[in-house]
Amino acid sequence: MTTTASTTTAPAADARALGLAHYAARGVLEHVLARHGMTFQQQVVLRAAVTADAPQTPDDLVAHVRGSLKADPADIRATLDELLAKQLIVAGGTHLRPTDAGRELIAALGAETAPITARIWGGIPAEDLAAAGRVLTLVTGRANAELAALTA
Repeated sequence: MTTTASTTTAPAADARALGLAHYAARGVLEHVLARHGMTFQQQVVLRAAVTADAPQTPDDLVAHVRGSLKADPADIRATLDELLAKQLIVAGGTHLRPTDAGRELIAALGAETAPITARIWGGIPAEDLAAAGRVLTLVTGRANAELAALTA
């Protein structure tokens, strides 16, 4: 990388840069989650339950999380069982809903990670964030299409 008084030349974004950014950010999150006895996948599933507009069936949550993480449905179902055992979600008929403890945990995680997130993302110009958002949306769509073709 070269710098001058007025500009910085950064390497072009590619799959490696994306992966490094993802794993660096995930490492930060997993460190926070570990202090709360949570795994990354547990947090994703619990957040999906907490942020859903209505109680979800187990199949609904599995489909939602699979769409995000591309994880094995059996692993996601095992995660649901872990969250049920921890009493962070409960079954009510055919639907699952977060408990107060589950909602409080997601809120606590959000409060704990907010200042870290602000330090990581702070100071990045809005136009850079907009460009990155456009590129990441395009890459995500293309990768999802490639995965669908591979698994068809």
